[in-house]
Amino acid sequence: INLQEWNHDIDHVHVLFRATPHTEMAKFLNAYKSSSSRMVKKPFPEIKRQLWKSAFWTQSYCLISTGGAPLESVKNVV
Repeated sequence: INLQEWNHDIDHVHVLFRATPHTEMAKFLNAYKSSSSRMVKKPFPEIKRQLWKSAFWTQSYCLISTGGAPLESVKNVV
């Protein structure tokens, strides 16, 4: 899995990955969210006071497969 692009809005992030068809994306996304949460909390321990039950991310996510469409086509739709 390769990270292609990362950006954010006020209340969510957009992450563009390139992966093989055999990749278990649900497992990867849960691991990605867990590790990124730890990476943010370590240098900023004060953030824990602002979180709901210490959860940095919600359990939900939206996963959209592009099926090999050119990156520029995907960016034009989003």
